[in-house]
Amino acid sequence: MSRTDLLPDAGPVLPLRQALYRAGRDYKGGLTALAFALVMDTDAIQKKLHPTEERRWPTPDELEEIIRETANPLLLDALVRPAGAVWYKPVPVPATQEALKAVGAMLARAGHFVGTMHAGAADNVWEAHEVAALEKAGNDVMREVLGIIAGAKAAMEATDNG
Repeated sequence: MSRTDLLPDAGPVLPLRQALYRAGRDYKGGLTALAFALVMDTDAIQKKLHPTEERRWPTPDELEEIIRETANPLLLDALVRPAGAVWYKPVPVPATQEALKAVGAMLARAGHFVGTMHAGAADNVWEAHEVAALEKAGNDVMREVLGIIAGAKAAMEATDNG
């Protein structure tokens, strides 16, 4: 297995082939550990996830297993982006006063970030990297807010059932 990363400094949004590669490399223990978890031959998974390999792709069942095992956000982004969708994994965050303040601070940072995108808005010429960064920031904000909502809902249900 090569220890050389073939995707140095990848941007915030990757094509599916590169996202699959990144999911395998970023998996705890790398591709070897992922192959073990999926009960696959290490050489076979390396070839299927190699970013420039055109002849071998994971089967739909293998792809489903890779998604389930890695739960890699870059891979999930690459899967739903073509449909214009945003994925959300319900991870309840305690809806405490501190958590709500943290979301408020994050929203302020996101607002500042959007405000700095004035170059694209000023001349109505948006570049791909500007749109990708804006899209990623927006998706992150939505996930954080939905996490707080899931936490509040979980707290409410615990009170109702307890």
